[in-house]
Amino acid sequence: MDDLTRNALSPAGQDAVIHSEETAPRRVYRTDAPVLTPDGRATAELCHRPYPEDRFPVDWLRLAEHRFLVTANWPAAHGFFAPLPDGRQDPLLVAETTRQATMMLAHAEFGVPVDDRFLMRELGYRVETPDFTVENASGAIDVVVECSGVQLRAGRLIGMRVDLRFQRLGRLLATSMGILVCTSARVYRRLRGERMSSVGRPLRLLPAVAPHEAGRLDRKDVVLAPSEHRPGWQLRLDATHPTLFARPNDHVPGMVLLEAARQAATVLTPGHDFHPASMRISFHKYCELAEPCWILARHDLCAEQGAVVRVQGLQQEEPVFTATLGGAVRDNG
Repeated sequence: MDDLTRNALSPAGQDAVIHSEETAPRRVYRTDAPVLTPDGRATAELCHRPYPEDRFPVDWLRLAEHRFLVTANWPAAHGFFAPLPDGRQDPLLVAETTRQATMMLAHAEFGVPVDDRFLMRELGYRVETPDFTVENASGAIDVVVECSGVQLRAGRLIGMRVDLRFQRLGRLLATSMGILVCTSARVYRRLRGERMSSVGRPLRLLPAVAPHEAGRLDRKDVVLAPSEHRPGWQLRLDATHPTLFARPNDHVPGMVLLEAARQAATVLTPGHDFHPASMRISFHKYCELAEPCWILARHDLCAEQGAVVRVQGLQQEEPVFTATLGGAVRDNG
C-alpha cells in the first residue's frame, strides 16, 4: 500500500445543478469533465447490506474518470446508528457510508466481481461542523467521492484510496478517507484456509459492560465485555446482531471494531459522554472470531487535535487495529 497516493480531495466550484425523476434538484461540484447520465442505483449486493434500513447510498453519477457523486440517505432515527438524546447525529454514519459507497463503486465502476473480498486497510473521518445534528445531517446527502492511487493488475482493481466530502444543501458536514485492497475469491480462500470453516459457527456471548457506560441504551448493542484479569475489555460478539453481523463472515467485521473503539473511548470518558467527531483507524490483520480480542484505551495528546483517545485491539498479543478518536470538532478557521 506504500504506492497508494494520498492526495487530499480539492473541492471545486458549486454551481451545477442536477435534476432527476426520483430526487429533488441537488447542487454538485463543477468538475473537469461534463456530468454524464446517471450510472445506477445502490443495491444490497453492491453495498453488502441486505437490509434496506442499513443501506445508506441511493445512487451515483460519474463526474470524471475517478470522481463520482453519490447520493446517500441518512436516517433521522436508526436502530443502531442512533442519534443522541440532545439531537446530535451519529458520526459513525460517515464511516459506514464511506465503506458502503467505496464497495459500491468498486463493484459497479471498477468491475470488481461481487464475490471478491475487500479489506479496508485504513479508514478515517472528521465531522466538519459543530451542528452535526439530525436536523442538519439527515435526509438526502451529497457525497463527492475522489478515487486516487488506482492500482490494477491484469485489468482488475487491487487497491485504491478514496476521499469523500459529505454535503447537505451546499453545507459541508464531514470528510472521510479510506484505503481499499481487493482480493479475488480464489486467493481469499487460499489465504484464509481452515478459518473459512468458522462461518456460521455459534459464538459464546460474553457478559456486557453496562450499556450507559458504553454510550448505548440497549445491551444487545454493547460490544465490550468486562475484563477481570487484565486491563481493558474483551471484545463481545453477538453474531445475531442484524446490523453488525448482517452477513455470515469468517472474521470480525470492521464495523464491529470501529464500534469497539468508540465504546472504549466512551467508557474511559468521565460521565461517559463521548461523541467521536473524528476517528482514524488502521486494520493490521483479520480479527478472528474464535480467538479473544482485547481492547485497550488511553487518553493522549495530539499536536493536530489536542486531547484524543487511542484504542488498540490485540489478539495473541499482536495488534489487530489501532485507532485515534477525537471528541471535538476542529477549528480550521
